[in-house]
Amino acid sequence: MLSSGRTRALQASATARGVFSILAIDHRDAMRVMVNPNAPETVSAEKLTEIKLAVVGKLAAEASAVLLDPIYSAEQAVTTHTLPGHVGLLCALEDQGYLGDPFARETVLLNGWSVEQSKLLGATGVKLLLLYNPDTVSADAQDDLVRGVLDDCGRFEIPLFLEPISYAADATKPKGSAEFARERRRIVIESVRRLGALGPDVLKVEFPIDAKHDRDETVWADACAELNAASPVPWALLSGDEPFDTFKRQLQIACENGCSGFLVGRSVWRDAATLAGAARDDFLETTARPRLCELAAIADRYATPWHRH
Repeated sequence: MLSSGRTRALQASATARGVFSILAIDHRDAMRVMVNPNAPETVSAEKLTEIKLAVVGKLAAEASAVLLDPIYSAEQAVTTHTLPGHVGLLCALEDQGYLGDPFARETVLLNGWSVEQSKLLGATGVKLLLLYNPDTVSADAQDDLVRGVLDDCGRFEIPLFLEPISYAADATKPKGSAEFARERRRIVIESVRRLGALGPDVLKVEFPIDAKHDRDETVWADACAELNAASPVPWALLSGDEPFDTFKRQLQIACENGCSGFLVGRSVWRDAATLAGAARDDFLETTARPRLCELAAIADRYATPWHRH
């Protein structure tokens, strides 16, 4: 049974109906690449913080919670009062590097940051991104890492949003290829089944079908229904780098089949990373904000409240 502390924190990260409408902007090196793809190493920490706070300042009021990183944005958003007090705060735990064989990934926790520090900052949840393929030799080690994080979450009464990201275990079938797309549904759903059994509070899940290789929405709906049946915990859909219109359709179909909302990043705010000043503000107000509101309306209408899981 979920503890009262974690129940309250999940309530604070969701809408009044119990749906997750979460803005994600915990990107680090990925944002550096967006800002300057030719020389990402030249993008300063100050620049990342500036962009992140601009996005939070314009969009956070439309979200139930915001996912931030503890290096460039979480504390900064709190201390500058950029993050509204009624909006939940999720903190990322993982480092950006991974250990070992690229076809047997292992997650590294961010040095100098912890579940306890997230709680002390006032976070209503923590997020752990986990490159995961149940067919690889590293899956057991990834499971053990999750167990350790869950122990900490139990001690500090804070929910874990666990984000398994599928990857290729075979160099001849790289992610994004038609060959991997044929395996993606099984990998995503088996990861949900296996990791959900460990007891995370919410699974942050990739869409189980690669839209670039299969546009049949009846297949999408069937895969989401299978995923929902496999998941013992609430799940929310991540946007990845999907075009907004594609993610919007994915979200509705997922929510019609048991999903409890979304965590959206680049699909909403990507262009803000390459704009500045008035141009950035205009994009966030006239394009990004309506996008986020549209997704929130879809989730509010179709999603299953997390507590019904």
